[in-house]
Amino acid sequence: MRTKSLKKNKINVVTLGCSKNVYDSEVLMGQLRANNKEVAHEEEGNVVVINTCGFIANAKEESVNTILDYVQRKEAGEVDKVFVTGCLSERYKPDLEKEIPNVDEYFGTSDLPNLLKALGADYKHELIGERLTTTPKNYAYLKIAEGCDRPCSFCAIPLMRGKHKSTPIEDLVAEAEKLAANGVKELILIAQDLTYYGLDLYKRRNLAELLRALVKVEGIEWIRLHYAFPTGFPMDVLDVMRNEPKVCNYIDIPLQHISDSILKSMRRGTTQAKTTKLLKDFREAVPQMAIRTTLIVGYPGETEEDFETLKQWVKEMRFERLGCFTYSHEENTHAYNLEDDVPEEVKQERANTIMEIQSQISWELNQEKIGNTFRCIIDRKEGNHFVGRTEFDSPDVDNEVLIDAAQHYLKIGEFVNITITDASDFDLFGEPA
Repeated sequence: MRTKSLKKNKINVVTLGCSKNVYDSEVLMGQLRANNKEVAHEEEGNVVVINTCGFIANAKEESVNTILDYVQRKEAGEVDKVFVTGCLSERYKPDLEKEIPNVDEYFGTSDLPNLLKALGADYKHELIGERLTTTPKNYAYLKIAEGCDRPCSFCAIPLMRGKHKSTPIEDLVAEAEKLAANGVKELILIAQDLTYYGLDLYKRRNLAELLRALVKVEGIEWIRLHYAFPTGFPMDVLDVMRNEPKVCNYIDIPLQHISDSILKSMRRGTTQAKTTKLLKDFREAVPQMAIRTTLIVGYPGETEEDFETLKQWVKEMRFERLGCFTYSHEENTHAYNLEDDVPEEVKQERANTIMEIQSQISWELNQEKIGNTFRCIIDRKEGNHFVGRTEFDSPDVDNEVLIDAAQHYLKIGEFVNITITDASDFDLFGEPA
């Protein structure tokens, strides 16, 4: 017998994957709210929209399992409708329609108007920057471009997101002003590739000019850069970072590998020598900069020698922040033509080795912070601690600063000067200065 849904005509948006998907879900929710629809993020509702990720094997598996879970709930009468959107749906729509037919409809990454129509709403073009943010009130993602023109052999993003398309500076400033008016103090700039920003619109790499415009937005105090591609990086960005207190001394620059033969096969357009020089230039221009990178191990043909090169280089570079992924063999990518010849357990072993090296580096760098005072933003209270971050840390992926809530009362969303009293490999402990 069919059970009644908990809440009639309430749309529950479920987000999987990266910050770009978070942003897209927020835009969808903003459009629905403007159409007077009741909408929530990852709460109960009788209509469900799943915003999927299709980047690598683990993410695809999570997306498929989430779809199956909600389809079961639909069959049990707990929800009325299930819609699927995002990268997995863009990439595998015909397969998904065949394998999981009980979904009401599948939509791709650029199908927002059609998805809204299916939800009984109209796409409102005038809603520049109107979003329903799902992050803590003090920070928000600002997507400055969509898609990617890079030819990286291992990456399926161009298949799911299309060609690079920058958002005009004036639209981004308008969006930042709306976010600031709602209490946002930190903007995290995201794109598949920040380095390319502006080439399509302004015929030049224009990230520095965008930053100069965004620092003028009243209420915004931190601007953080995520996902810059190393090849062709616009060095004038470093001048802005050095001279503008609002631009965090932080950059996320996924380098993927350092062995020349692997970089060539990955089609990264760079070499070990060029990459090392770029990082040296970064640190000379902005000595305080925290550099975050991500690496891939187990790429086809990666030998023990290639891995040894990577290992030694990680030790030499002493990255402030680093994440490591195992290679995922993705169909329709250039690397799919290669033999996925590194066994899964070797991939995992190599990833663990890199993270052990990084853990030690992070511990040593964190020990140096003891006794120093940093301006921190307080994101939340968790258990017995207030949890904050320095300008050198991004939410969810980097170090956190923990302050004893039994001893100190702090306001969430406020900036506080915190003196570091202790440190572990990936956490700092402190008290208000």
